[in-house]
Amino acid sequence: MVTGNPEAWKKVCERDDIDLVYIATPWALHAPMAVYAMDHGKHACTEIPAATTIEECWQLVESSERNKKHCMILENCCYDFFELLTLNMARQGFFGEIVHAEGAYIHDLLAGDFSKDKYYDFWRLRMDASRQGNLYPTHGLGPVSQVMNINRGDKMDYLVSVSTNDFMMADTAKKLAASDDIYKQFVGKPFNGNMNTTTIRTNKGKTIMLQHDVTSPRPYSRIHLISGTKGTAQKYPLPGKISTGHEGWISEEEFKVLEKKYEPAIVKKVGELAKQVGGHGGMDFLMDWHNIDCLRNGLPVDQDVYDAALWSSIFPLSEWSVKNRSNSIDVPDFTRGSWKTNAPVDITLSKGGNTEVKL
Repeated sequence: MVTGNPEAWKKVCERDDIDLVYIATPWALHAPMAVYAMDHGKHACTEIPAATTIEECWQLVESSERNKKHCMILENCCYDFFELLTLNMARQGFFGEIVHAEGAYIHDLLAGDFSKDKYYDFWRLRMDASRQGNLYPTHGLGPVSQVMNINRGDKMDYLVSVSTNDFMMADTAKKLAASDDIYKQFVGKPFNGNMNTTTIRTNKGKTIMLQHDVTSPRPYSRIHLISGTKGTAQKYPLPGKISTGHEGWISEEEFKVLEKKYEPAIVKKVGELAKQVGGHGGMDFLMDWHNIDCLRNGLPVDQDVYDAALWSSIFPLSEWSVKNRSNSIDVPDFTRGSWKTNAPVDITLSKGGNTEVKL
């Protein structure tokens, strides 16, 4: 353990006996830590969002390219079992041409944000009190971006974003401050709205709808809707469902047949082990296992620095749109044109899958 001052973490990046820096800190430190790690010869795995400004997004890309080091965004939801299933089904043409997708982060964190113990020094509440838009886009965006081959055959063109007012956080701050002075610092702050809805149009004329709500009393949802010319999938409300027409969702028995037919290679390989180890139901294990497997075998990672920058950029881009009466804003091409020739994410394990696990 390295301690002592707010920049003591740099000592870890400067060591010559490690290859990878794994970043799980408050958001504001993600990009600075990842850049510093890569600048000191280390690969970086960073929690989400990988950056909170467009400038930081470009810093990640430029550091990765300059140092020839991977910067992997730790978007674990790409490795949840239904998301992996629908990705494989999409690859094999089950849904036809993908036309539209939806994702979200709808999670009631109101009590946690105001808790004195949940987030150090209220760091997450401070974000909600100072930033606008979709502050946490990648849980919903990552999986559907892979299904739609974003950065690998298609790219995001522009987006529009609209938010409701805040109807809960300011009131909560005021009520808590009446009996506890520590909350007075949050009274009168311009809190993010309850619900943000962002719509993205791609170069090929497809759309992605994202939502963000971390205060309303609603059941957890990432939506994960895939809509194609031959079929549809939707995960939330649970359980996940598949449809091939307007008549309704297929039966549970039919779903089990499809689940077996389109079982992803990574699930066949380590799916049961992932469930045994756990970590958000196993998806954390699948993500970490495959990241390490790619590094050990010299393979491209599933969620590279261009994905990290793009997916994270929705945070500041949506903020700009919200503050400008929901006008559209162009989405930067962090691949600088390589999206036209980049191959889709390899989900076959044909060139890897040989990493053993010691429990």
